[in-house]
Amino acid sequence: MPDRRLPDRTNVAVVIPALNEALRIRGVVTEALAECPNVIVIDDGSDDGTADCIADLPVTVIRHERRMGKGASLRDGFREALARGFAGVLTMDGDGQHAASDLPRLLDAARRHPRCIVIGARLRKRASQPTYRRIANEFGDWGIAWGCGYRIADTQSGQRYYPAAVCALGDVPGEDFVFEAQILISSARELGYGAVSVPIESRYQAPDGPREFRKSHFRPLHDLYRITSHVVAQVLARGDVMREYLRTRGTPPLIDDPSGEFARGVPAQQTDPT
Repeated sequence: MPDRRLPDRTNVAVVIPALNEALRIRGVVTEALAECPNVIVIDDGSDDGTADCIADLPVTVIRHERRMGKGASLRDGFREALARGFAGVLTMDGDGQHAASDLPRLLDAARRHPRCIVIGARLRKRASQPTYRRIANEFGDWGIAWGCGYRIADTQSGQRYYPAAVCALGDVPGEDFVFEAQILISSARELGYGAVSVPIESRYQAPDGPREFRKSHFRPLHDLYRITSHVVAQVLARGDVMREYLRTRGTPPLIDDPSGEFARGVPAQQTDPT
């Protein structure tokens, strides 16, 4: 039975997967706590003292003795949140790339689009994003949209809101970054859920500045190959490849942006695809 409660800061959890995030994890968690009192950190076998950095903070820490990957971390975070009866899960990366101050905007969008995963899409100040990452993201958007049956703005972002029904999906295949792609596809195909993007600004390491962020765990060539091959196999298995492609390309991304900044060329408010 789907959870019919409207999500707010009191009845959702923030899940933060963390692998060797000692550099930024305390700030990430402190900022998350300012927006939501329910924070779950999954320490994925870190060997740099990540968990020690937040040991005195009022959060739940789930520790993997060895690295199991982002997919396993998210599954464990979802499982803990569901066991505690939360209406949904907000996710953030542990490296400080995402601003916790954007979380209320994701919840606002979730209330307007109750049958959608909400994605914090890195659309603002995109020039600050490394070129190779931007190209990789756009390629990923193209392939994952084909799997979902509708286009999505920024399928690679780790800042999201997942309704409880999505968190409860069983047997979502794929590990590491493949899991985040597959859960979009599984929610679309199995639940009939859509995806709505909320424009955010991401923070990146300046090439000539002091070290503020660790090197990304995302490896564009390796991870995009894994994501793309995983998605293409599903598309081919369903058949009607060209018809499905044309239908997908005819469904523009759903962007929730009351400011109107991204209304030109992409619908700012569009009917949910479900």
